[in-house]
Amino acid sequence: MLGEKIGEMTGRVTGMRVLPGDDYRFIKMEITVDESGKVFGVDARNIGTYTVFERVPGQLYGSGQGILETSDGQGAIWTGHGVSKMMAGMRAAFRFSIAFQAGPGGSLSRLNEVLVVGEHDVDEQGRTKTTIWEWK
Repeated sequence: MLGEKIGEMTGRVTGMRVLPGDDYRFIKMEITVDESGKVFGVDARNIGTYTVFERVPGQLYGSGQGILETSDGQGAIWTGHGVSKMMAGMRAAFRFSIAFQAGPGGSLSRLNEVLVVGEHDVDEQGRTKTTIWEWK
């Protein structure tokens, strides 16, 4: 069941590079983002890198990892994957799920007990907006 909205962040793509694909007919893109906003009402920063490739015609698949840090000194690492449809330029509209690993106490510890689902949108200028919800 979709639970409460737990965070929203905005930021930008800070790096992109082309990687060799697993099949010579395809390439992968590596994308790094730096975002800030709020998680559980606390100021936070998310830095992550994901790789993207076209899995079936018109569908992008991405998987990645990153770190979330809050202004109250908490931190968590995440691993996730998602899909988007092909779009022009840098644009993407990923729908994803991620699992967090946080410390046993503190403001982020409840992330250990839920799968997080979200939306990660990138515009043509590389600006990002990410919204996350808990899935109980």
